[in-house]
Amino acid sequence: MTSSNVLKLASLLLIVCMAMTSAPEAADAAITCSDVVNRLMPCISYVQNGGQPTATCCNGVNTLYAQAQTSADRQSVCKCIKSAISGFQYSNFNLGNAATLPDKCNLHIPYKISPSIDCNNEVDDAG
Repeated sequence: MTSSNVLKLASLLLIVCMAMTSAPEAADAAITCSDVVNRLMPCISYVQNGGQPTATCCNGVNTLYAQAQTSADRQSVCKCIKSAISGFQYSNFNLGNAATLPDKCNLHIPYKISPSIDCNNEVDDAG
């Protein structure tokens, strides 16, 4: 799997994870796809190789979680990442690493991370 594919997978799974958490509703935050990619870039190595995510990776995960304040924000971020990885293949190893990233970064979520998540319903319901 190329680094680009791993980045896209990591981005989707992390954003879905953060977007679905129960962040309080607040004023609209402008989170761009570029912001998402920049925050999650440090997590590529962890998703690709396992081990322990870096502090920079976890800081990015937690920052994105804090920025995804409204249902609209969470849905927008989820859709952006989901669109970015569509058509790419990934392994169960990569999926497993991405799925454990929230816990490894001390962000506990009550659902299963999946690239087939419904950004309109599951993300909205969790807010």
